[in-house]
Amino acid sequence: MSATTTDLAGLRVAAFESRRAEEMAQLIRRSGGVPHLGPSLREVPLDDHREAIDFANMLITGQIDVVLLMTGVGTRLLVSAVERHVDRQRFLHALSDVVTVARGPKPVAALKELGLDPTYRVPEPNTWRELLQTLDTSVSLANQSVALQEYGQPNPSLIAGLEARGAHVTCVRVYQWDLPLDTAPLEATIREIAAGRIDAMLFTSAQQVVHVEQLAAQLGLAEELRAALDQLLVTSIGPTTSECLRQRGWPVDLEPEHPKMGHMLVALTRHAAELLARKRRLATEMKSLACSPRVRDAALAADRPRRAWDDSVFLRACRREPTERTPIWLMRQAGRYLPEYREIRAKTTFLELCKNPALSAEVMIRTVERLGVDAAIIFSDLLPILEPMGFDLEFSAGEGPVIHNPLREGDDVERMVELESVEALDFVMQTVRQTRAGLPEHIPVIGFAGAPFTLASYAIEGGSSRSYLHTKTLMYRDPGAWHELMGRLARGVTRYLNAQIAAGAQAVQIFDSWVGCLGPDDYRQYVLPHTRAIIGGITPGAPLINFATGNPALLPLLAQAGGDVIGVDWRISLAEAWKAVGPQHAVQGNLDPLVLLATPEEIRRRAGIILNEAAGRPGHIFNLGHGVLPQTPVEHVLALIEAVRELSARSVR
Repeated sequence: MSATTTDLAGLRVAAFESRRAEEMAQLIRRSGGVPHLGPSLREVPLDDHREAIDFANMLITGQIDVVLLMTGVGTRLLVSAVERHVDRQRFLHALSDVVTVARGPKPVAALKELGLDPTYRVPEPNTWRELLQTLDTSVSLANQSVALQEYGQPNPSLIAGLEARGAHVTCVRVYQWDLPLDTAPLEATIREIAAGRIDAMLFTSAQQVVHVEQLAAQLGLAEELRAALDQLLVTSIGPTTSECLRQRGWPVDLEPEHPKMGHMLVALTRHAAELLARKRRLATEMKSLACSPRVRDAALAADRPRRAWDDSVFLRACRREPTERTPIWLMRQAGRYLPEYREIRAKTTFLELCKNPALSAEVMIRTVERLGVDAAIIFSDLLPILEPMGFDLEFSAGEGPVIHNPLREGDDVERMVELESVEALDFVMQTVRQTRAGLPEHIPVIGFAGAPFTLASYAIEGGSSRSYLHTKTLMYRDPGAWHELMGRLARGVTRYLNAQIAAGAQAVQIFDSWVGCLGPDDYRQYVLPHTRAIIGGITPGAPLINFATGNPALLPLLAQAGGDVIGVDWRISLAEAWKAVGPQHAVQGNLDPLVLLATPEEIRRRAGIILNEAAGRPGHIFNLGHGVLPQTPVEHVLALIEAVRELSARSVR
């Protein structure tokens, strides 16, 4: 790529590229920057080539249908390892006879060196997600044997995606990553960063991030490195590297449109001055706000660069801004009514699926792709939060969730563990991260949690209930124990939702699925203060949807408890519901889920009634009054989404 017309004006740029280190240095110099090179990794061939040899024999004997080649160096090392034990030409002939998929230009080049062309090439940005999309449009993986040439370390999301599509996956790893033999240049670069003498960092792979953190910790500079991030620009070459940075709590200040080093430098030279000035100004302002984390977070949220999801119809509706049509997503939109979900669910229990981030993310990503909804709610459940709080949770076939050690007396509350940390729920945060990473940026991700009353009812009843006998008995007989229980749950839910936001959720929803058993006076006395405490503690910038079902008389109190959006069930007209909560709230709802069992014509008619009641006012998000039922035909869900899109289309001034 030719030199850019803009200039870095002497900015000090740290780069961690290894094999193309000198090329990177030249790009930085040509752009007017001062390079600080710290090569951070090397590929180390495995001593044990058993996986590669077994793969070669399977390929030659016709036991492999598809080969996925992820890297150029891995492709070369694979052939090198195999040819010592298997005839090279025989192996290459066998490779040419099966479907081969090259993840990017480097494995394509490696194949060309061998005289081969891949069957399919993965488009930019060449991540595992584009790989799966390429397979979806080109190859049926059902009952196919797929060999995956791994690089560095396994990719559980990719493996789960392949298995979810029916593939039998054979992983072939031929090398691993390690630090360079000579770490002195990398150590020197880390010391420069920690001392505040670097203006920008360039990461061209996720493993570079891992090694920089690892070596900084060994040098005793981990805290200094973290502190320096407020004063410099962190530039990532593409989505996979950005995901790794965010998982570690690092900022991603800049990512080029195309995942190439040249484009990376072009983007940096164009935006460095503006971004660096803003970031350093914010860092200075934040020092004066150090005693008020909520104010500091609000300032950061207001000043951060806009992302594609900020301008989505869903988030604009949450902010009660005009939209060109009414956004739609569905509660329980990934569920048993979908064949894709049933296929994955047949391989595992529900709780195991919830605790498998790769599969949970894959379930929701495929659902969003299938339905074309405007937001993705993470695939999880209300109740796993109760496990680290001391409850023995099981999802029994035919019975639903069961708590084997319920609370029944006021004294039992003392054995409930306060959720001081969400570490035990990290699988949910991983699900958020992987769902966010696997979706287009314009699709917001919604995190969620059960509301304190619903969680308390499960914890007390031990399962579902019609009368809420034990719940109301404890609530009425021992108000002190009740409020202690609700307070612990509220604090835990607040930490849980904020962790989901930090992991990448753009909005969150509180589900109070059982609170409809209460009247307004009981809600006001026993529930409202705790729901209000959660909403007041949520990280600023992420809209909160406050949803309850079962009793429309509670809607004014839900509005008092707070929330940017009030979720409404089907037991009240949308117009009346909006009047009850007030124009200062957006409203979500409210089609009866059973309407989806009617004809497409009736579904369209009922959707039109709700849209007419909304009257085009900014702030309406179309949804069901509760979750999609398992008996619902997929075609009816698609008919609803199409009807809402067509009937709500309008011009925006």
